[in-house]
Order: sequence, then structure tokens, then C-alpha cells
Amino acid sequence: MPAGPEEKVNLLGLDRSGLERFFVDLGEKPFRARQMLQWIHQRAVTDYDEMTDLSLALRQRLAERAKIEPPRIISEQCSDDGTVKWLMATEGGNAVETVYIPEPNRGTLCISSQVGCMLNCTFCSTATQGFSRNLSAAEIIGQVWQAATTLGHERHGQRRITNVVFMGMGEPMLNLEAVRPALGLLRDDLAYGLASRRVTISTAGVIPGIDSMSEGVEFALAVSLHAAENELRSRLVPLNRKYPVEELIAACKRYTAGNHRRSVTFEYTMIEGVNDRPEHARALVKRLSCLPCKINLIPFNPFPGTPFRCSSEEAIYEFQKITRAAGLITTVRKTRGEDIDAACGQLIGKLLTPSQRRQLVQQQLARQAVAS
Repeated sequence: MPAGPEEKVNLLGLDRSGLERFFVDLGEKPFRARQMLQWIHQRAVTDYDEMTDLSLALRQRLAERAKIEPPRIISEQCSDDGTVKWLMATEGGNAVETVYIPEPNRGTLCISSQVGCMLNCTFCSTATQGFSRNLSAAEIIGQVWQAATTLGHERHGQRRITNVVFMGMGEPMLNLEAVRPALGLLRDDLAYGLASRRVTISTAGVIPGIDSMSEGVEFALAVSLHAAENELRSRLVPLNRKYPVEELIAACKRYTAGNHRRSVTFEYTMIEGVNDRPEHARALVKRLSCLPCKINLIPFNPFPGTPFRCSSEEAIYEFQKITRAAGLITTVRKTRGEDIDAACGQLIGKLLTPSQRRQLVQQQLARQAVAS
């Protein structure tokens, strides 16, 4: 069977070191990587013919060997509060959701790292969709590229996207091979140039990922905690059975050790009658009192089929009062984009069913057989 054409490299997902290796393999100087970063991420150019500081011969070779292909926007929804949600197509017929949240002094982009999620947290609508696969680095950073291009990089002299959070679909610590280069591009001055405190990776508690990323990589860490005791947290976050609370807190201490600029944000979804009572607040205080951190209380966002309800304003206020009295910085997240299902825990996207995936594979095999 003759070999098929070599698959083109998607330059969108290569960080500076990856681009340097790519150009060296082409017989070019490493500085070409700097030019390419600016063309792709700062000027949003995907057509090699427009890259006028590259020779014609190099542009022709790039057209043969590489592509610049962001995920395609399938749909866009705009909330009454200004929040924007995009459904973006990924390879294999799946799609993920990306959310932009504008505020007076900043614009936060919430991006996905996987198609679906395998962690099965009981209060999250994404978990009800199951898991398909990890996103590639190009598909992750491509969400940022599409949002920045669609919104316009700047407005009135200020960046439209000032913060990026890995809080969309999926568990980023289970896809570090793609998250690392995406993080590098977010922080690179020739790409998006975001400070480390403005790029947040949220995890449900994958300890090996926290430890791995803590070494030599600067980012803000957020942990989806939702309960301070193992029995309750295991019911809400099944991953806790593998990485219990005390081990997770120890990993957070390792993350902050020796770096006074680091702290951990603990996300705590407020669910009526489940984890919102005063004794839960006191348990949280006991668990976190020795760690540089802040608590972000998140009113539960309902979705079809869930048995849970959001805690009352009174219960949330009392919970916040107890933790603040103990000296813990505690904020209540304002719900945004609820009218377009863009709020925390509501992202679903579009996943293929197992039968659809089998059908797709069969179609691909059939096309390969015809081509051969």
C-alpha cells in the first residue's frame, strides 16, 4: 500500500521552542520562529503569502509542509450581560465551548482542554456528556486565537482579553502535553504576553499534574474543592477517592512553597443542603488555615436533570462570614452568562456518541481504502 501524503504540521499549536525546531528542520534559522509567532498570534495572519518578511521560497515550503488552522466557530451566543459563548468545531466531528466574560477593567476568556470530561463530578453538566478525547495544543490555543480575532485584540487602547482561565470543558492536568505549549504561547511576549497571574489552570485535584506543572512553570492555580471532608467530597468529586483532600492540600503547599507570590484559589460551589451549612464552613477553615489562599464561593448553576439547587443568599452570606472571620479571603462569584448556559459548570459542547464515533471511524477507513 503506497504511503499517503505527509500530514501538515499545524503551526498554531507550536510554542517558541517548537517553532524553532520546526524551522531548523526546514534548514532555516531559529529566528524565523519569532516572525511566525507575531504573524500568527499578534497579527492573526494565516495566509503565508501575506507574510512579507519571509522569502517566496520559504513561503512555498511552508504551504507544502504546514498549516495554520484554528478551530472553526460553529455558533455564537451573546448574553444580556455581555458574556459571549462560542461553539467551536474540533477534529473528528466534536465541538467545545469557549466563553468570554467582559468586565469594566478586564476581559476573561474561559477555554476548554478536552472534549467532554472523564471526572464525572456530580454537580457539573459537562460530566453528563461523557469524555471523547484530549484537545491538541492547536485546538486549545486556537480558541484564544479565534476569540481574540473575533473580538479584536484591542479596544480603546486596552486588550480585550486580559485573563485566560482553563476552566472550560475537561481537566487540564490530564492533558499536559497540549496544555504546556498553549500556556507557553499565552505567556510569550511575541504571542499573547499574559502575566503568570493572569493565566489560571483549574484542576479537580490531579496531584501529579499539580506537582509536574509547579516545577519551573509560572501560572495561577485554582482547585475545585467543593467540600473539605473526604466523605462528602468523594460524593461530589469522585476523583477524591484517588487523591483525598489531605493529599491534595499537601500538593497545594508544595506549589506555594518557596514562592511568596504564589497562592491557591479554592473554588467552592454552593449547593443547598449539601455543602453550605456552617459546619461545612468551619471544616473548610480548619483545612485551609495554614495555606496562602483565597476562597471563591460559586452559586450552583442548575442544568436539566440535576437534583441539586443553589444555596440561598442567606446561606452563602453566612458561609462567607464564617470563613472571613477566620482570616480567609473569601469572595462570591457573580454568575455571568446564565441565560445562554455559559455559567460555571454549564458548558456542554457537542460530543459524538459511541455509535457515531464507530461510524466516523468506518467512514475514515473506507476513504483510506479508496485512496489506496
